[in-house]
Amino acid sequence: MTLQYQDIAAGPLQDTMNHAMAQMREQRIVARILDRDHTVWKQQPDEIANRLGWLDSPAVMAEEVQEIDTFVGQVRSAGFTHALLLGMGGSSLAPEVFRQVFGVADGFLNVRVLDSTDPAAISKSFGASDPASTLYVPATKSGGTVETLSLLKYAYRQAIDALGPTAGDHFVAITDPGSGLAELATRLDFRHIFLNDPDIGGRYSALSMFGLVPAALCGIDIRALLQSARQAVDELTSLDVDAPSVLLGTLLGCGALHGRDKLTLSASPTLEPMGVWIEQLIAESTGKQGHGIVPIEGEPLVPATSYGADRLFVVSQLASEAVDEVHLQTLADSGHPMARIDVRSKAELGAELLRWEVATVIAGHLLQINPFDQPDVESAKIQARSMVSSYHEQGSLPPTPVAFTDKGISVSTDLDPTVFSATTIRAVFQYVLESASDTEAADSSSYLALQAYLPPSTSTNDALLQLRQGLLRINGQATTAGYGPRFLHSTGQLHKGDAGKGLFVQITCDDTMDLGIPDEAETDSSAMSFGVLKQAQAMGDAEALIQGGRRVIRLHLGAGIEAGLQTLCSSIDSFSK
Repeated sequence: MTLQYQDIAAGPLQDTMNHAMAQMREQRIVARILDRDHTVWKQQPDEIANRLGWLDSPAVMAEEVQEIDTFVGQVRSAGFTHALLLGMGGSSLAPEVFRQVFGVADGFLNVRVLDSTDPAAISKSFGASDPASTLYVPATKSGGTVETLSLLKYAYRQAIDALGPTAGDHFVAITDPGSGLAELATRLDFRHIFLNDPDIGGRYSALSMFGLVPAALCGIDIRALLQSARQAVDELTSLDVDAPSVLLGTLLGCGALHGRDKLTLSASPTLEPMGVWIEQLIAESTGKQGHGIVPIEGEPLVPATSYGADRLFVVSQLASEAVDEVHLQTLADSGHPMARIDVRSKAELGAELLRWEVATVIAGHLLQINPFDQPDVESAKIQARSMVSSYHEQGSLPPTPVAFTDKGISVSTDLDPTVFSATTIRAVFQYVLESASDTEAADSSSYLALQAYLPPSTSTNDALLQLRQGLLRINGQATTAGYGPRFLHSTGQLHKGDAGKGLFVQITCDDTMDLGIPDEAETDSSAMSFGVLKQAQAMGDAEALIQGGRRVIRLHLGAGIEAGLQTLCSSIDSFSK
């Protein structure tokens, strides 16, 4: 059976790709990957040799399907109608993709994902279903992810209040053997504990317990997902460097090495949810040692002439859906390298996930980096812990100096006043627009990252999209946008580990409500709230970026989120009038 069709128009990268392919064929790179040879990436095996289990997932997980199906049948029979997955990054993004692509089958559980420390978002998620019919699914590989454990403790206290001593029967954990979550789940008498292969990193875990258990709860045919992924592995084995996944990875790696480092993702409607998963996979895997492929996900379409020479496009299309062929042809005619992927049915999503995983590690090989570690993620965690320690010692978080306030928005930055001398919001965006031409290399431009520590909502999504579209139309600057602290587990490594070309605009607000984080799952006492944790994470990330030599501007909207966002949108719109 032939897998998804893929067409690559490499344009100016074709000669470079041909050379890279010849070298990989000569060095037996694909065979060595299949043999789990860590020297494909680095001479030392650290965080490589024990991170290649995902290659075995299609075969190994096929043997676990019966256990998963039995569990799903039990919770359905017990009357569960909803599930709330508590996770971050690799533990939550694949379940979210499966849920959005396939939906929920009749009679199965409506699985929702909570990957936020925003108090309003937490309150909304917990209020969306009756605890008596809700299964809570904390998922974390390490078992020590602060956001997941905080949400778990909150969920358990809510369940105890609503359900009494049987609360543990409403919880199932997904984690690695011997983790802190595994121990806690045993102590609290969870209904079930799914132990994952520890040799799989979080962002490569889509086809492991982390992705497949939530998928099965939705009623998705996980056997079909695994079968298509198994065919992708067979294809890799038989076609070697000519496999579509290797060709895609070669395009990405060669593009990044030659200034085409803004991987712009586009998809037909059903496949659009894959973008956030690909974003994390690429950003955390390649953004290190001064290299980085910047995934541009969710960006609005603009005329081809608006895009700079730092772009590379990948378009995924479900066979039954249409894409803007005229726009794509214009991009191709403009000389932008492009890959087009045709997916015949949703059942082949497993092969599509594996395609991107293989492509990512091939790109890592070409960039001479380890695609499985995340050396710079810890810097933000250290700074956040420092902020939390200050809170416990002083009773408040350290103050953020304000440079000026305009139209109700407070602006803070550590940029040199001789470079950044703005005193109005419009002047802030003047600096942002000018930064697009501030290159660190002749063949590579900067990018703008909007970091929204705000309650997720449709209106906020629309405002962020409007900001991105305005910036793109005016000067072609690539933009990314993410909610905090979620993006810390998706693009946080790239932000601190790439060549430092990003300009980071952090948008914060005052919380209109707050929720205490229980000190322990078994107690009601609380020494800190989710609102404080969110603020500490925002401050910690900003400090880590600054210490890494990145440019950061912080915009605090106060309590008027919608009004503040409208002000920002009006300011950027004023440049195009």
